[in-house]
Amino acid sequence: MSYQPDKNRYQKMQYRRCGNSGIKLPLISLGLWHNFGEIDNYENCREIFHTAFDNGITHFDLANNYGPPPGAAEITFGKIFKEDFKPFRDELIISSKAGWGMWDGPYGDWGSKKYLVASLDQSLKRMGLEYVDIFYHHRPDPETPLEETMGTLDLSVSQGKALYIGISSYNPSETERAIKVLKELGTPCLIHQPKYSMLDRWVEVGLLDVLGKEKVGCITFSSLAQGILTNKYLNGIPEDSRVGRHLSNGAIDETQVTPKVIEKVKKLNELAIKRTQSLAQMAIAWVLKDERITSVILGASKPKQVTDAIGALQNFAFSKEELSSIDGILKE
Repeated sequence: MSYQPDKNRYQKMQYRRCGNSGIKLPLISLGLWHNFGEIDNYENCREIFHTAFDNGITHFDLANNYGPPPGAAEITFGKIFKEDFKPFRDELIISSKAGWGMWDGPYGDWGSKKYLVASLDQSLKRMGLEYVDIFYHHRPDPETPLEETMGTLDLSVSQGKALYIGISSYNPSETERAIKVLKELGTPCLIHQPKYSMLDRWVEVGLLDVLGKEKVGCITFSSLAQGILTNKYLNGIPEDSRVGRHLSNGAIDETQVTPKVIEKVKKLNELAIKRTQSLAQMAIAWVLKDERITSVILGASKPKQVTDAIGALQNFAFSKEELSSIDGILKE
């Protein structure tokens, strides 16, 4: 029997307008950075997708290099889309990105027009899509003129291969420049995707102010700090964690899970318990407390992690005392 999504899915999720646009995003989006590669169990991947959509998660975030190997997550997504989600294409926001190393030679990385055009064509083919809803430049390129990179994002929209465009990991001044160039081209920047969590607060120094002033959306990644802000590491490093398995995928390593960090995490966990939340739920809620944040990207290896994360939406209000306690713990 073909997949039939939950009829009440849109009652289970909250949505926020993305900057100054017609688009609303679910407060929690599903990211495919990990857990959707060749080595991962396909039926489990499908079940994660079903659970997400059944709970009103409409946004699926990919990139050309997600895997492993690079491209594998888009292939997995393409299979699931073809089998289960094709009838619901108009209910989905699907994003992809290019900007990190994807293929050998000088044209498979960074921000040239040559690379971005080829990469988007490849992504669409892997996913079996006519267009993506959002196409991002994945990181700033210090050598390619910004006008070339932004001009290519604009081109992807005029060609009908993307509906909206975004940028990721640009600092405040780079972001301001990119927004200005895109405005002049007539294709506004919809959204910025930065890394942001309790343990990595760089966006608070200027970037969120720029996005708020320019009315550009913000969707965060690594808001659980690659699992550190969950109950996973409360008693040391478990063998089945990314750190324990020594996965060299640019995500997390033992140097980040120090005794000092674990001590902070334990104190944050105590505070979460007082709020009747898990640590992961509090970490997501803490990011969403700022209305300039449109959505948080969740990475999930099990369907239950999706439903648990959605529980964060029951309470993302923090008292002054709670915020002060969190700041105190983080500064220790």
